[in-house]
Amino acid sequence: MHVSSPFNAALTLPAVLSLLLPFGASVALPHLDAKMGLHALAVQAGKKYFGSAVDNGEMNDKAYISMLGDVGQFGQITPGNTLKWQFTEPTQGHYDFTGGDIIANFAKANRQILRCHNLIWYQQLPGFVHSTSWTKETLTALIKAHIAAEVGHYRGLCYAWDVLNEVVSDSGGYRDDVFGRVLGADVYIPLALRAAAANDPNAKLYYNDYGIEGLGTRKNADALALVRMVRAAGAPLHGVGLQGHFLVGDVPGQAALEGVLRGFVALGVEVAFTELDVRFVQMPPSPGGLQQQAKDYGSVVGACLAVERCVGWTVWGFSDKHSWVPSTFPGMGAATLFTADLQPKPAYDTVKRLLAAAKGRAKPPKRHQGVRRVGEAATTTTTTTTRREAQQPCREEQQRQWRRHQHGHGEREGPNAGVDC
Repeated sequence: MHVSSPFNAALTLPAVLSLLLPFGASVALPHLDAKMGLHALAVQAGKKYFGSAVDNGEMNDKAYISMLGDVGQFGQITPGNTLKWQFTEPTQGHYDFTGGDIIANFAKANRQILRCHNLIWYQQLPGFVHSTSWTKETLTALIKAHIAAEVGHYRGLCYAWDVLNEVVSDSGGYRDDVFGRVLGADVYIPLALRAAAANDPNAKLYYNDYGIEGLGTRKNADALALVRMVRAAGAPLHGVGLQGHFLVGDVPGQAALEGVLRGFVALGVEVAFTELDVRFVQMPPSPGGLQQQAKDYGSVVGACLAVERCVGWTVWGFSDKHSWVPSTFPGMGAATLFTADLQPKPAYDTVKRLLAAAKGRAKPPKRHQGVRRVGEAATTTTTTTTRREAQQPCREEQQRQWRRHQHGHGEREGPNAGVDC
């Protein structure tokens, strides 16, 4: 086994800036209040963190990295790409943690929580994973070896690992990938979780996915079924990450999101929004669109605030300058809390206001009309709530799925497809 790593190299924020700035120069931090930033306010509200993802290329942007290193704003960091399999084990048995160590050292130096992402994903795999003719025995050995090397390397540094990423299919059931074809989802999913736990017993182990935020949708039901399957197998699973890649005006209402979060919490796991952004379908955004985006971010933040075991939020980049959206969804963009020149949008102000208003207000989960817990009979719905009111969040989700279908995001066949109210 060959491992390349500069992990012991010191990488404090001042050290980073000294490399990026001319001698004696300084960098202005726009619109920042280190004491009352988003993370500080989230902690005061009883949550664990408010954080951001980052990629290694962004570490060369001095203004951006200055904001990222402000723990009052972003108390948690997720490496966006550099811990994925294609980068950490490009050829079998040869490991390279150089990129991941740069971000891990940065987080450690700035006393920021590190969420590690990810171990098993059907995309961004090295070529040998696809090209090798695996048997059950050899693929099992590969999964164990890869997880042992990577999780072991970062043992004690990661608050949580996204062990399983996007394993539920958009069209129902589990994804058709090499892991499922050779081993079966009921085998490789518990296997990966057990391997991660064996190599860092103190890390929270997560299943992370997109499109599971819709109340009553097939994908949400499949995600709940995955958690139940893992529980039945006796494998460790501590959290579910809801990625939260949304369209402006297409975000479920707060009550519906609370219902989704509570559905997972009822199965014994914590929850978090792990890759949050809200993108515009048409650019540039209008003033009214920016206000709608602020409302949408507010629904996500408000839902997590209302659910005790929702531990926090990670935005998938905090500035439009480094957002993944334009290159992935041509013509779309402006998905983050800050503009490309690092100025706050109305969404930032809304998030900050909601977090500030929640100071010292952490409470047990609050019951909301029309939202049932998993396994709870419909007859227990509050008697003052009519059937029409009880179904409203689900009806809204039906219309939301239809709008996504019209924009080419999803495989629904009509306004009610995949959603059972």
